[in-house]
Amino acid sequence: MYDLYRLSNTERKKEVGMMEKLVKDGKVAVIISPGYGAGWSTWNNVEYGAELVFDPMIVDMILNNKKDEFGTYIAMRYPDLYNTGFDELAVQWLPVGTVFRIYEYDGNETIEIQDEIGWLMA
Repeated sequence: MYDLYRLSNTERKKEVGMMEKLVKDGKVAVIISPGYGAGWSTWNNVEYGAELVFDPMIVDMILNNKKDEFGTYIAMRYPDLYNTGFDELAVQWLPVGTVFRIYEYDGNETIEIQDEIGWLMA
């Protein structure tokens, strides 16, 4: 089993009613799949929701290129996941408290920050 306590230079953060996130220097790690083909969290949203966006163990695997551990962890933690593959994942850092959504087009996931989008009101 992958050991969360091996994470270094980061802070594990879990608030009541929230999932665990990796926080470093006031920023939260967010996992996306920026390549075309299949989305990471967007194509698995019903089954696993936002867990895939913030999973601190997957973040650590991406940042430290632990490809060998990825498949085993995914099979154990998310057995029904539509897996886009380790090489397609990236970590982006957002300031704690940033309101955002992940937009997907043809598998390419991008982060949209609420304050940066020109919303319309009916």
